Amino acid sequence: MPALSDVTVLILDDNPLVLKLGRALLEREGCTVLTASSWIEFNHVLASNTPDIIFLDVNLPSIKGNRLSEVLKSQSNKKDIPIILVSVQSSDIHRIIGLESGADDFVSKPFNPAELLARVNAVLRRARPNAKKSDNIIDDGIFFMDTDTRKVTLRRTPLKLTPKEFTLLALFIKEKGNVLSRDVISTQIWERENLETSRTIDVHVGRLRKKLGKNASLIETVGKVGYRYIPSE
Repeated sequence: MPALSDVTVLILDDNPLVLKLGRALLEREGCTVLTASSWIEFNHVLASNTPDIIFLDVNLPSIKGNRLSEVLKSQSNKKDIPIILVSVQSSDIHRIIGLESGADDFVSKPFNPAELLARVNAVLRRARPNAKKSDNIIDDGIFFMDTDTRKVTLRRTPLKLTPKEFTLLALFIKEKGNVLSRDVISTQIWERENLETSRTIDVHVGRLRKKLGKNASLIETVGKVGYRYIPSE
């Protein structure tokens, strides 16, 4: 299950035990968790925060969660925030009513921790359709690499790299400016420490440099230690 360290969650529920459990489960996964126990407190928190996902209790005393979902989805600055409705009622009709209010998902109380996290991840994947794609793109202004399609360009000129060369170049770019010893390279690329001979690494670096042509100097040899990627200014 992917890490949620960059996710902020806002939970609205008038039951302190639910708030405590929800906070514990989500903070354990790395989320930043904001809580509110009333409609007034919820508005106050929302006025100064933009959560990535909102949990709404369906049976609030002041306003029903599904009604609040409709209100939020009608606001231009809130409509894109995913909403998960929470209820002790888990029948199909309650789920349908909740989803018809514009909510993105529905989860029943008491929480099943695995189900709760699975639903959070599913909702976020739908809300962030390009997130995975952007994670697979490496672009430093010189090289553009797509780790899904294995396509790479150098200053907009396509390069044909072997799988090992592609992985080696990606490692250099990610570690831009850092000296990579041959032991580090062998561990990262071949998943082995101390290859029988460093010649294997030198050969692959040499082949990669050859394909870079006049840009071969972007990968610099550092004494007898290893190599580093130094982009030109």
